[in-house]
Amino acid sequence: MIQTSQHPFDLSSISIGRGELFLISGPCVLESETHARTLAESILRVTSGLRLPWIFKASYDKANRTSIRSFRGPGLVEGARILRAIARDLRVPVLTDVHTPEDCPRLSDALGDVEAVLQIPAFLCRQTDLLIAAAQTGRPINIKKGQFVAPTDMRHAVAKVRDSGNERVSLCERGASFGYNNLVVDMRALPLMRAFAPVVFDATHSVQTPSAASAPAGQAVSGGQPEFIPVLARAAVAAGVDGIFLEVHDTPREAKSDGANALPLSRLKELLEQLQRVHTVVA
Repeated sequence: MIQTSQHPFDLSSISIGRGELFLISGPCVLESETHARTLAESILRVTSGLRLPWIFKASYDKANRTSIRSFRGPGLVEGARILRAIARDLRVPVLTDVHTPEDCPRLSDALGDVEAVLQIPAFLCRQTDLLIAAAQTGRPINIKKGQFVAPTDMRHAVAKVRDSGNERVSLCERGASFGYNNLVVDMRALPLMRAFAPVVFDATHSVQTPSAASAPAGQAVSGGQPEFIPVLARAAVAAGVDGIFLEVHDTPREAKSDGANALPLSRLKELLEQLQRVHTVVA
């Protein structure tokens, strides 16, 4: 039976950490306003039909791309405008990464009155100034567990947010480094972290093979094993996770970031139906 996680909180109409499964989903990066809006509308049709609470995810800047030649996104100002428009028009919360303390208040102001989650990237999960600045915006914070961090050590990142006056914080598991160019998921991490915060499982970055592929121009890019997304997502829901994180794309091969580990949009509905059935059994 899924128990209420420690320190649950609410986001708009979404209850996080109280036993109700929710979804964070969208493209890795904002490729264009038209693409983001079309994808968001498609996801909304699926989640509305399934009555599954959903947060639209897309990054305005991917500051940790492997190659300096890789696409990063439209930037903070334009990215916030697109996210704000999607949030208002579709009436859904949005989520995006932040990378520097200075960007936290700028992004929060640019997003205006829409409900938005600020996400701390995995490689930055220990950065105290960034965590404090994000917390001080008053917006919910989703911290990705670093591939190099023990699950129980993530309590320190959570404490930095809460001690800065923000109780709305969740953690996101996305696999742990296993040798070079590989990630593995230790399902024990989910209940361990859930003891001190709601936990989201990122089923798409968990199947990433970092810097393990080559792009046509010769620069290094990350590969992936998307065929394992469904099995890991089902296992995480069975383990009692609070939310599922899925990056989706209508044409993953043409995605400007992380297409190799994205879930094809055409497979989203089937997978979510499976996850809801698993959740019903263990709830």
